[in-house]
Amino acid sequence: MPDRMGCAEISYSGHAIRRMFERGLEMDAVLQVVTSGEVVASYPEDQPYPSDLLLGYVRDEAVHVVVAREPESGQCFVVTAYYPDPARWSDDFRTRR
Repeated sequence: MPDRMGCAEISYSGHAIRRMFERGLEMDAVLQVVTSGEVVASYPEDQPYPSDLLLGYVRDEAVHVVVAREPESGQCFVVTAYYPDPARWSDDFRTRR
């Protein structure tokens, strides 16, 4: 499945899996955002790898996914995933208030 992040492979951190479970986000939904979501913020200084905040819609609901990508191998790591809080995000969920 092609993706905008250019991921050779996608892994989920333990933190991401716990948060996804707590928030009722299924792996398929998060994978959909990783493969077709829009990059709304980039964090090139993140360690150990640069990361991006992606926005996608699953069943008409906004979902944010933070993905770190190891530049040399293309290995991607889902760091966390959540439903953005409308009180903290603009109406289009692309910028923080």
